[in-house]
Amino acid sequence: MLFFRSEEMLNAWCAASHLPRREIIPLAKIWELASAWYGDRLARTHSRTRGEMRAIFSRLGLAGPFWELPD
Repeated sequence: MLFFRSEEMLNAWCAASHLPRREIIPLAKIWELASAWYGDRLARTHSRTRGEMRAIFSRLGLAGPFWELPD
């Protein structure tokens, strides 16, 4: 995960690094994901199922190839 101050800075970094631009996710959305993912970590006695993971992604509006989980 990389943090940039603006899309212009991201575009410049991608051009200088010869890497394609990926999805931009606002920091507030990352916080929502972290809170949903780890908020109950101490109370959980088992790992999340793929269905539970997909439900979190869906609830937060995280869609697309990056967020798809293999079966």
